[in-house]
Amino acid sequence: MPILPIDSGRYGSNEIRKIFEEENRLRYQLDFEAQVALSQGKFNLIPLEASKEIARITRSNKITMKKIKDLESITEHDTASLVQAISEYCSPSTKPWIHYGLTSNDVIDTSTSMQLKEAFEIIEPKILKLISLLISKVRRYNSLPSVGRTHGQHASIISFGLKFAVWANELSYHVERIEEGKKRFLLCKTLGVVGTGSLMGSKALDVQKSVAKSLGLYSIEAATQVIPRERLAEVQFVISLIGCTLDKIAIEIRNLQRTEIGEVEEPFKKGQLGSSAVPVKRNPIKSERISSLARILRSFSNIAQENISLWHERDLSNSANERFTIPMGVILLDEMINSMIKVIEGLSVNRQKILDNINKTKGRIFAEFILEALVKKGIPRMKAYDNIQHVAFETLPDDKDFKEAIMQDPSIEARLSKNELRTIFDPNTHLAASARIIKDVIRKAEQVRKNYKGL
Repeated sequence: MPILPIDSGRYGSNEIRKIFEEENRLRYQLDFEAQVALSQGKFNLIPLEASKEIARITRSNKITMKKIKDLESITEHDTASLVQAISEYCSPSTKPWIHYGLTSNDVIDTSTSMQLKEAFEIIEPKILKLISLLISKVRRYNSLPSVGRTHGQHASIISFGLKFAVWANELSYHVERIEEGKKRFLLCKTLGVVGTGSLMGSKALDVQKSVAKSLGLYSIEAATQVIPRERLAEVQFVISLIGCTLDKIAIEIRNLQRTEIGEVEEPFKKGQLGSSAVPVKRNPIKSERISSLARILRSFSNIAQENISLWHERDLSNSANERFTIPMGVILLDEMINSMIKVIEGLSVNRQKILDNINKTKGRIFAEFILEALVKKGIPRMKAYDNIQHVAFETLPDDKDFKEAIMQDPSIEARLSKNELRTIFDPNTHLAASARIIKDVIRKAEQVRKNYKGL
C-alpha cells in the first residue's frame, strides 16, 4: 500500500515518477561509479584493468536495490552499502580501487543532477506544448475586447487574447531560465571528502571534467564535501516560480469561471461530477488543484534556502529533507503542467458573456477614454476627472445608464460630439497596442522553441 498520495500514482506522469524510483536512482549511482572508474583509469590514477572491471560490474544487473537494503540494514549507510555491493562482485585486485577518492555526496549530488537532467528533458517539452496551446488562444481571441479588471473591479478594455499572451510570455522565460541555469545546477562533483580531490591530487579536476562530460553535466568549480546548496536552491526556486505562473493562470481561470462572470469554463467530461450534493455544479477542480500544489512548491523553495547554511564543510541537516523536496518538487510540477495542458486544451470561452460583461457597468468602463478625449480638447485633467466622476457617482444609486448620462451632460456634450462619444463607447476601438504586443510575444515564443530544438 502506498504511504503517501505521491506514491499512489495520483500525481505526476509515470515517466517523471520513474526517474525518482529507488531502482532507477541506484542505476544513476552505479553509472556514476562506472564513469569515475573509467576516467581514473584513463588518467592512470587506478589500474586500467580495475577501472574496466568496476565499469563492467556496475553496468551489469548484479547489484540490486534489495542487495543494497540488506547491506544497509547492517551498515546504516546507503552509499557505503553501494560500495560494499560492488566490492562483492569484483576481483581482489580491483577491490581497493572501488569508489577511489570519492565521498558519499559525490555520488548523491551527482546522481541528483542526473535525475534533474532527465526530468527537465521531460518537463521542458511540456512547457513548450503549453506555450503553443496558449499562443493558439492568443491568435483566436486577439481582437476580442473584454473587461480588464484591477482590484477586482472593472478598469478598462483589454484584448482577451492578451491574457493568454502574458502567460505564454512568462512561460517562455521559464524555459530560458531552465536552459541558462543548467550550467549552475546540473553539476558533477568528484572532489572527495572536503572538496580538494585529495587522493587524486593534481589530476582531480581532470577526472571530474571527464566524468561530467560523459554524463552530460557541468564540472563544479569549487565545493566542500557537498555541492553548494545555492545551486539546488536555484532549482527549487525555478520550479516554484513556474508553479507560481501556473497558479496565476489557474486563479484567473477560476475567477473567470465564477457564476457571476462566466467568461470561461474548464473542460467538463461526460460522466464527471461537480459535487456529491449539488447536481448542477461544474467546478474548476483542475485549476484549484494547481493552486493547491503551488503552495507546496513555494514551501520547498524556502526549505532549499534553509539548506544553504551548513556547518563547516558539511553536515546532514539538509540531507533528509532533500530526499522529499527534490523528487516531490519535480513530480508535483509535472502534475501541474499536465493539468494546465488539459485545462487550456479544453477551455471553453463564452464570447457573448465576455461582451455582455463589458456593458455590465452601463458604460462606466469607458471613463478612461472620455477623460483622455477631454484632456485632448484642452480641459485640465483634474477638472475633467472631477466632472466624469460626478456624473458616474450620480448614476450609481439608481444604476442609471452612464453612457446616456455622459451624452446628456452639458459640460461634456459641449466639447465632444455624438460621433466622438459613439467611438469612445465602442470597445473595439480600445485594443491599443495589443496587436503589436501579441505579435512580439508570438515571435518570442517561436524563438524559444527554435533555440530549444537547437540544443
